[in-house]
Amino acid sequence: MKENNSVSFAAKTGIWFSAAILYVLETSPVLFRLSGNRGTDAFCIAGFVISVIGLLLESTADLQKNRAKKKNPGRFVDTGLFRLVRCPNYFGEMVFWTGVFISGLNEYRTAGMWICAVLGYAGIIYVMFGGARRLEIRQDKNYGSDPEYQKYKKTTPIMIPFVPIYSVKEHKWLVA
Repeated sequence: MKENNSVSFAAKTGIWFSAAILYVLETSPVLFRLSGNRGTDAFCIAGFVISVIGLLLESTADLQKNRAKKKNPGRFVDTGLFRLVRCPNYFGEMVFWTGVFISGLNEYRTAGMWICAVLGYAGIIYVMFGGARRLEIRQDKNYGSDPEYQKYKKTTPIMIPFVPIYSVKEHKWLVA
Protein backbone atom coordinates (compact mmCIF):
# COMPACT_ATOMS: atom_id res chain seq x y z
CA MET A 1 0.00 0.00 0.00
CA LYS A 2 1.49 3.33 -1.07
CA GLU A 3 1.45 6.26 1.32
CA ASN A 4 0.27 9.60 0.01
CA ASN A 5 2.97 11.87 1.41
CA SER A 6 3.53 15.39 0.13
CA VAL A 7 6.90 15.85 1.86
CA SER A 8 9.83 14.93 -0.37
CA PHE A 9 12.74 12.81 0.78
CA ALA A 10 15.05 15.83 0.45
CA ALA A 11 12.76 17.90 2.70
CA LYS A 12 12.55 15.07 5.25
CA THR A 13 16.35 14.78 5.21
CA GLY A 14 16.70 18.53 5.73
CA ILE A 15 14.27 18.46 8.65
CA TRP A 16 16.05 15.50 10.21
CA PHE A 17 19.48 17.14 9.78
CA SER A 18 18.24 20.46 11.20
CA ALA A 19 16.69 18.70 14.20
CA ALA A 20 19.91 16.76 14.83
CA ILE A 21 22.00 19.95 14.74
CA LEU A 22 19.54 21.69 17.07
CA TYR A 23 19.80 18.84 19.60
CA VAL A 24 23.61 18.96 19.47
CA LEU A 25 23.54 22.72 20.01
CA GLU A 26 20.97 22.44 22.82
CA THR A 27 23.02 19.87 24.68
CA SER A 28 26.35 21.60 24.03
CA PRO A 29 26.44 23.14 27.56
CA VAL A 30 26.41 19.64 29.02
CA LEU A 31 29.07 18.48 26.55
CA PHE A 32 31.24 21.49 27.41
CA ARG A 33 30.87 20.78 31.11
CA LEU A 34 31.80 17.13 30.64
CA SER A 35 34.87 18.04 28.60
CA GLY A 36 35.94 20.77 31.04
CA ASN A 37 36.83 18.40 33.89
CA ARG A 38 36.28 21.20 36.42
CA GLY A 39 33.73 19.40 38.55
CA THR A 40 30.53 20.74 40.05
CA ASP A 41 30.06 24.46 40.65
CA ALA A 42 27.17 26.80 41.42
CA PHE A 43 26.17 27.06 37.75
CA CYS A 44 26.04 23.29 37.45
CA ILE A 45 23.87 22.94 40.56
CA ALA A 46 21.58 25.87 39.66
CA GLY A 47 21.19 24.58 36.11
CA PHE A 48 20.37 21.10 37.37
CA VAL A 49 17.75 22.39 39.81
CA ILE A 50 16.16 24.62 37.14
CA SER A 51 16.10 21.70 34.67
CA VAL A 52 14.41 19.44 37.22
CA ILE A 53 11.80 22.13 37.89
CA GLY A 54 11.20 22.43 34.14
CA LEU A 55 10.85 18.67 33.79
CA LEU A 56 8.37 18.57 36.67
CA LEU A 57 6.34 21.44 35.15
CA GLU A 58 6.26 19.79 31.74
CA SER A 59 5.34 16.36 33.12
CA THR A 60 2.69 17.74 35.46
CA ALA A 61 1.12 19.78 32.64
CA ASP A 62 1.01 16.73 30.36
CA LEU A 63 -0.54 14.62 33.12
CA GLN A 64 -3.13 17.31 33.93
CA LYS A 65 -4.02 17.69 30.25
CA ASN A 66 -4.44 13.93 29.78
CA ARG A 67 -6.69 13.69 32.84
CA ALA A 68 -8.78 16.69 31.81
CA LYS A 69 -9.21 15.37 28.25
CA LYS A 70 -10.27 11.94 29.54
CA LYS A 71 -12.88 13.64 31.72
CA ASN A 72 -14.14 16.03 29.02
CA PRO A 73 -12.58 15.39 25.58
CA GLY A 74 -14.51 18.14 23.82
CA ARG A 75 -13.41 20.99 26.08
CA PHE A 76 -10.22 23.02 26.23
CA VAL A 77 -8.08 22.58 29.35
CA ASP A 78 -8.08 25.49 31.81
CA THR A 79 -7.43 23.71 35.10
CA GLY A 80 -4.26 23.10 37.11
CA LEU A 81 -1.17 24.69 35.56
CA PHE A 82 -3.33 25.70 32.60
CA ARG A 83 -4.85 28.39 34.84
CA LEU A 84 -1.50 30.19 34.87
CA VAL A 85 -0.53 29.77 31.23
CA ARG A 86 -2.14 28.21 28.16
CA CYS A 87 0.93 26.14 27.22
CA PRO A 88 2.48 25.04 30.55
CA ASN A 89 4.11 21.98 28.98
CA TYR A 90 5.98 24.20 26.49
CA PHE A 91 6.85 26.56 29.33
CA GLY A 92 8.25 23.61 31.31
CA GLU A 93 10.33 22.61 28.30
CA MET A 94 11.74 26.14 28.07
CA VAL A 95 12.56 26.11 31.79
CA PHE A 96 14.31 22.75 31.35
CA TRP A 97 16.55 24.07 28.55
CA THR A 98 17.18 27.28 30.49
CA GLY A 99 18.65 25.09 33.21
CA VAL A 100 20.82 23.27 30.69
CA PHE A 101 22.08 26.61 29.34
CA ILE A 102 22.80 27.92 32.84
CA SER A 103 24.62 24.72 33.79
CA GLY A 104 27.32 25.50 31.28
CA LEU A 105 27.81 29.22 31.96
CA ASN A 106 31.13 28.65 33.69
CA GLU A 107 32.35 26.43 30.85
CA TYR A 108 31.88 28.68 27.80
CA ARG A 109 35.52 29.59 27.23
CA THR A 110 35.51 30.42 23.52
CA ALA A 111 33.31 32.38 21.12
CA GLY A 112 32.44 29.09 19.43
CA MET A 113 31.16 27.62 22.67
CA TRP A 114 29.04 30.71 23.34
CA ILE A 115 27.67 30.62 19.79
CA CYS A 116 26.73 26.94 20.05
CA ALA A 117 25.07 27.34 23.44
CA VAL A 118 23.17 30.51 22.51
CA LEU A 119 22.03 29.12 19.13
CA GLY A 120 20.80 25.93 20.80
CA TYR A 121 18.94 27.84 23.50
CA ALA A 122 17.44 30.35 21.07
CA GLY A 123 16.51 27.49 18.74
CA ILE A 124 14.47 25.62 21.33
CA ILE A 125 12.74 28.81 22.47
CA TYR A 126 11.80 29.49 18.83
CA VAL A 127 10.52 25.91 18.43
CA MET A 128 8.40 26.21 21.59
CA PHE A 129 6.82 29.50 20.49
CA GLY A 130 6.21 27.98 17.03
CA GLY A 131 4.47 25.05 18.70
CA ALA A 132 2.37 27.45 20.77
CA ARG A 133 1.37 29.26 17.57
CA ARG A 134 0.27 26.00 15.90
CA LEU A 135 -1.65 25.01 19.04
CA GLU A 136 -3.36 28.40 19.23
CA ILE A 137 -4.48 28.14 15.60
CA ARG A 138 -5.84 24.62 16.21
CA GLN A 139 -7.59 25.64 19.43
CA ASP A 140 -9.16 28.67 17.75
CA LYS A 141 -10.64 26.31 15.14
CA ASN A 142 -11.90 23.88 17.77
CA TYR A 143 -13.10 26.27 20.49
CA GLY A 144 -13.21 29.70 18.87
CA SER A 145 -16.98 30.04 19.17
CA ASP A 146 -16.97 29.14 22.88
CA PRO A 147 -17.29 32.32 25.01
CA GLU A 148 -15.48 30.61 27.92
CA TYR A 149 -12.53 29.86 25.63
CA GLN A 150 -12.49 33.45 24.36
CA LYS A 151 -12.37 34.75 27.93
CA TYR A 152 -9.65 32.22 28.84
CA LYS A 153 -7.61 33.19 25.78
CA LYS A 154 -7.86 36.92 26.56
CA THR A 155 -6.92 36.57 30.24
CA THR A 156 -4.36 33.74 30.34
CA PRO A 157 -0.88 34.27 28.90
CA ILE A 158 -0.03 31.84 26.13
CA MET A 159 3.47 30.82 27.16
CA ILE A 160 5.08 32.47 30.18
CA PRO A 161 3.10 32.98 33.41
CA PHE A 162 2.46 36.61 34.35
CA VAL A 163 3.92 37.91 31.05
CA PRO A 164 0.97 39.49 29.23
CA ILE A 165 1.47 37.89 25.82
CA TYR A 166 -1.92 36.42 25.02
CA SER A 167 -1.46 35.41 21.39
CA VAL A 168 1.27 34.46 18.95
CA LYS A 169 -1.07 33.43 16.15
CA GLU A 170 -0.37 36.46 13.98
CA HIS A 171 3.42 35.99 14.12
CA LYS A 172 3.85 34.06 10.88
CA TRP A 173 7.63 33.92 11.28
CA LEU A 174 7.02 31.35 14.04
CA VAL A 175 6.71 28.45 11.63
CA ALA A 176 8.84 25.87 13.42
